[in-house]
Amino acid sequence: MNTSTPAPRAASAPLLAPGVRPREDVAWALYDFANSGYTTVVVTAVFNAYFVAVVAGDAPWATLAWTATLAVSYAAVMITGPVIGAYADERAAKKRLLVATTLGCVVFTAALALVGPGDLALACVLVVVSNFFFSAGENLIAAFLPELARGKALGKVSGWGWGLGYVGGLVSLGASLAYVTAAQARGETSADFVPVTMLITAAIFLAASLPTLVWLKERAVPQAAPGEALVRGALARVWDTARHAATFTDLARFLGCLVCYQAGVQAVVALAAIYAQQAMGFTTQDTIMLILAVNVTAALGAIAFGQFQDRLGHVRTIALTLLGWIATVLVAWWATDRATFWVAANLAGLSLGASQSAGRALVGYLSPRNRRAEFFGLWGLAVKFSSILGPLTYGLATWLSRGDHRLAMLITGVYFVAGLAVLATIDVRRGRREALRAGRNPPARRAPDPPSPKG
Repeated sequence: MNTSTPAPRAASAPLLAPGVRPREDVAWALYDFANSGYTTVVVTAVFNAYFVAVVAGDAPWATLAWTATLAVSYAAVMITGPVIGAYADERAAKKRLLVATTLGCVVFTAALALVGPGDLALACVLVVVSNFFFSAGENLIAAFLPELARGKALGKVSGWGWGLGYVGGLVSLGASLAYVTAAQARGETSADFVPVTMLITAAIFLAASLPTLVWLKERAVPQAAPGEALVRGALARVWDTARHAATFTDLARFLGCLVCYQAGVQAVVALAAIYAQQAMGFTTQDTIMLILAVNVTAALGAIAFGQFQDRLGHVRTIALTLLGWIATVLVAWWATDRATFWVAANLAGLSLGASQSAGRALVGYLSPRNRRAEFFGLWGLAVKFSSILGPLTYGLATWLSRGDHRLAMLITGVYFVAGLAVLATIDVRRGRREALRAGRNPPARRAPDPPSPKG
């Protein structure tokens, strides 16, 4: 009986950290499966195009209104993200906060079913709130990664999680497609069937996240003195990170790189269905089928790159994906027929899965172990800033050019070129040494406070 237990643990030892059971790693990855339905159905494939064409009535400012709504949500995450991360570290509260953000996103996603033609204000409010909860939860689940995987396996474990996430997107989108197809056969319009897809997405998110919320463990220990003011402690910790930013030079550079290339990524994610329908003449059903295929290639990209990212190197892996993104933009801009656009879309899928997974793994690799949730809060800050920058750039380009989506797509490609330039300045080995040194010798708490029992 004693020989049966160590066997699976030994098999997983090269990947998982000591004390982490395979079931827990699966539970962590399942959260990527669960929450991907939100981005796939709401932000990328269905509700965004519904917002522009039906809710905003195809007004000249409709695309800009969609991107501005997302910008407000991401701005809220930018303001609160580092503080939430610091609080999670101080109070060992990642798990509790993850439960709260998950339930918040599920509830407000379901509420999107209330949005009909002309309900612009309601749509904007619900998108802002649901996307805020989604984004906050995304930061929190990422902060568990370095606790679960060994340093040399971060890329592989992150890749499997992200790949499973695209499978989750496929499930939500596939269920939505089945309903849309049946609804269209009954003669219903998008105002009838799109609200129901919001209920489907919310239900799948809730059901698929249950293993995570039950099995995932909080391994951090509280670092704050019991009587310390919570917000003051969190803000002081964020300020402490800013004061010591020079110590983590390569992490700071990579966050800058993230802002650049994620601006392009987030523009594509937020506007894929809008571009397909406005520039290429796709219907809702056509668009869902396209995004289904893209999710398959994105899953393959995340898993495939995750397998050799740790051997190829984080920087080389990300550089390859950025070259893929540049090719994607050029092919999409040049495409005048559906077949060529399908090629561009699947190139985007491969690049999307790989770049997202590789970026998350590199942040974990360069983060000190005692500040992981906080630094993943900074990762979220960078991604959310790019989520404002990229889509707003695209929205402004379409508005100023009177609806020229092709020009807007070409302008978006500049962000990938800028990201590649910043990436060339990063020394991963130096950054890893700094992170390990900081993890062994954490900075002292700020001077005005009495010494903490945790040191």
